[in-house]
Amino acid sequence: KRLASDGFAITVHYAGNPAKAEAVVAEINKAGGKAIAVQADVAKPEDVETLFKQTLEAFGKVDVVVHSAGIMPMLPISGGDVETFDKVIATNLRGTFLVLGQAAKHVPADGRVIAFSSSVIAKSFPNYGPYIASKAGVEGLVRVLANELRGRNITVNAVAPGPIPTELFLKGKTEAQINEFKKMPPLERLGQAEDVAGVVSFLAGPDGGWVNAQVLRANGGFA
Repeated sequence: KRLASDGFAITVHYAGNPAKAEAVVAEINKAGGKAIAVQADVAKPEDVETLFKQTLEAFGKVDVVVHSAGIMPMLPISGGDVETFDKVIATNLRGTFLVLGQAAKHVPADGRVIAFSSSVIAKSFPNYGPYIASKAGVEGLVRVLANELRGRNITVNAVAPGPIPTELFLKGKTEAQINEFKKMPPLERLGQAEDVAGVVSFLAGPDGGWVNAQVLRANGGFA
């Protein structure tokens, strides 16, 4: 919604919850913006190709790609379920590889590519191993793609939020655990979606044009 208010036409990607995606689309369109919703499993090359194809058909070009799809099941390294590990890598890392690959094909000069990492990388919490491994890989892909796009005037960056009370973060956590996370940053609160939206807006806009191959940790001092 923030990018729509900045003047961008929006493709809202969803994996399995069309109702939420369509609600966002309806809100953007009602406010005078332009938006569509497209379903895709980011771990499947054909789905990612279709995601970009439908965006191009609807709007003619893809100036900015913001890739935030991810899953975060808790899993210990010792005795952990390899099948669950593979799912995390498939969505978080393979998905980023595929989306960034399509972005490299379609984003024009002066475009922006923004992926999502996580500030939890710096904390090394138990049971976050697969998630942290996947997000560390995302940061590596971002830096490499920035170099691969040399000469095209396209920036590639990652945003690494701290804890935000999204469905992904809240799942499986007790109120006591959530309160502990609130205490961790010096600002003593969880982040809000608007906090991160402002960072993405900056990177996507003209003021972010000299920021490239970076990881911006928007976390209130969490890490």
